[in-house]
Amino acid sequence: MNVRKAVITAAGVHQRALPLQMLIDRDGIEKPILRILLEEVFAAPIEEACLIVAPGDRASYARAAGDLVQRVQFIEQPTPGGYAQAVFCARPFTGNDPFLHLVGDHVYLGSSHGRPACRLVDLAERESCAVSSVQPARENHIGHYGVVGGQPVAGRPELYRVEVVKEKPTPTEAEEHLIVPGLRAGYYLCFFGMHVLTAGVMDLLEHGLRAGNSRVTLSGVLNQLAHREQYLALEESNRRYDVGVRYGLLTAQMAVALTGRDREQVLANLLELLATRAMEEPVGSNPQ
Repeated sequence: MNVRKAVITAAGVHQRALPLQMLIDRDGIEKPILRILLEEVFAAPIEEACLIVAPGDRASYARAAGDLVQRVQFIEQPTPGGYAQAVFCARPFTGNDPFLHLVGDHVYLGSSHGRPACRLVDLAERESCAVSSVQPARENHIGHYGVVGGQPVAGRPELYRVEVVKEKPTPTEAEEHLIVPGLRAGYYLCFFGMHVLTAGVMDLLEHGLRAGNSRVTLSGVLNQLAHREQYLALEESNRRYDVGVRYGLLTAQMAVALTGRDREQVLANLLELLATRAMEEPVGSNPQ
């Protein structure tokens, strides 16, 4: 299996402007989040990418892509029909090919373990199947993510055979269906926001959406996929940051800066800020 295409969704009502926000990257260069995502994708190596955008956003996204735009196709999601529909909008682009999928409101940071997209694509090609990146999360966080349950693959650390997928489960549902042997008690495998998906996913999305099922979710489709073909989860030790949450953009910027060439300067500025703040606080104050 060769993975040479990527799909990035960025058409959500509350998501569409996020990939256009600016960050200072590890080399001290200001660039849009979209550009950082495309660089992650094309390092995988992916040959061409498709961006799912809202009507009227194509031009601003093309500018944000810069010189990489020649390797990008744009498809508009005509109405806000949800995440699953946004992924399915890419069907004319993906055809019957497997593809890397990222969400447009996350920033992914690699480390000595390598880039997350590279690791994921390499594994999917070696195993010739769909693979999702996952990270263990505490029980009180699982209501924000899709969560997978399954079994560790013998002799393959960080690799799991997916048996069930649930979208934003309750703690009771997680305890009943999503416990994974070997994880710490109270922890579950949550989606990292990055997948390699097969044409089987598009077939299942088409079946649900064409039947008029307005409750189709990508997690639900991946749950079906787990019962039809081999589907694996790769535990990811790298970090990702959701820029759509409160202070998410600030957190992502700090995380990028603290892994970049200007790390010492950033730390010094932070220490100076904290020291100044501490001196400004009245003695005995209790800020809320």
